[in-house]
Amino acid sequence: MSKDPNYAVKVEKAIAEKYGNEAVVNPKSQWDDDKEKEYLDELKSNYRLDKAEAEKVDLDGVLISKELLNRESERSCPTCNTYSFKSVDDLYMTKFDCCLKCYIQHVEGREERWKKGWRPNK
Repeated sequence: MSKDPNYAVKVEKAIAEKYGNEAVVNPKSQWDDDKEKEYLDELKSNYRLDKAEAEKVDLDGVLISKELLNRESERSCPTCNTYSFKSVDDLYMTKFDCCLKCYIQHVEGREERWKKGWRPNK
């Protein structure tokens, strides 16, 4: 730090010259009760939960959404019957109903045919 007592004033003046006076104005000086009310109303509207999200189930001391409890995850690839815990496979299982290995071997470049129902012979 500089030993000059006016250093902060000089820096503030340089910032104001380069970026304009709005860059050095204290935000609180432009805040009033109307803006505060508008801000709080906007916060409330953004954080409203719909009924499905609000329904939680206590499972061993942890609150979990009912939607998550109803989901069943497939860990086995229907094409090659490989069981996988890889998160990459989850992506392909969701989108193409196969694991990454099967996607590369059978689907890549032939997505339309796959979506129409074609599957390799077992």
